[in-house]
Amino acid sequence: QVQLVESGGGLVQAGGSLRVSCAASGSIFSINTMGWYRQAPGKQRELVADITRSGDTNYDASVKGRFTISRDNAKNTVALQMSGLKPEDTGVYYCHADAIIRVGYVPLRYWGRGTQVTVSS
Repeated sequence: QVQLVESGGGLVQAGGSLRVSCAASGSIFSINTMGWYRQAPGKQRELVADITRSGDTNYDASVKGRFTISRDNAKNTVALQMSGLKPEDTGVYYCHADAIIRVGYVPLRYWGRGTQVTVSS
């Protein structure tokens, strides 16, 4: 199986910066898209940003220009650099990886357990 572990969440003041990272491990042949979702209290989980294996990125409009997603294919890691943070960015941030565990298998989406990001006003 595939395990994802996030790190780097915390408490930051509005306007500040924070970096969250995620490492995938286990039985991995390759990983297609990796990305970050977040879930605020009482709200549905929503896409923040994702990145393909070739480096194409996609951002939610609310974070474009403030957040930067990056990945290291050799290390199976993905990171999200967040700047200009706002209280509405508060939530649990989950990383995902669309991983192929063996040649010929279809990619399956795996999730981390999440890391809390809190932005105070």
